[in-house]
Amino acid sequence: MLEAPNEKPGPSGGPFWLRRADQTAVALLVAAALLGTVFWWWTHDGPRGGLVEVEQAERIPVRFTVDVNTADWPELTLLPRIGETLSQRIIDSRETEGPFSSIDDLQRVKGIGPRTIEQLRPYIEFPSPHVIP
Repeated sequence: MLEAPNEKPGPSGGPFWLRRADQTAVALLVAAALLGTVFWWWTHDGPRGGLVEVEQAERIPVRFTVDVNTADWPELTLLPRIGETLSQRIIDSRETEGPFSSIDDLQRVKGIGPRTIEQLRPYIEFPSPHVIP
């Protein structure tokens, strides 16, 4: 039978797997890296650095309008108080009675009254018809 050697398995010289001399070398390298980082930070406006001013772009006003004479029903449903049913009624009225010439013409659609017209006014447009020469 073979006997086990007298050497203890595992690391020698402490709880770490490195020897004491290797631990010292690693500690010196980490300290040198830390000092190098601090030196670089100090030479590149470390403590003197302020906040960077970032230019902000001007806000662009966005205006959403719908031409009720050309809009499909999904586009019409984006308008306030206009659901799928009213948008289908608008399209049906447009197809049977002709295009709308003003926002007040929308009152011919069942379910659209003066209050709805006032809420729709900022979002409805009636572009002038294009004349083809």
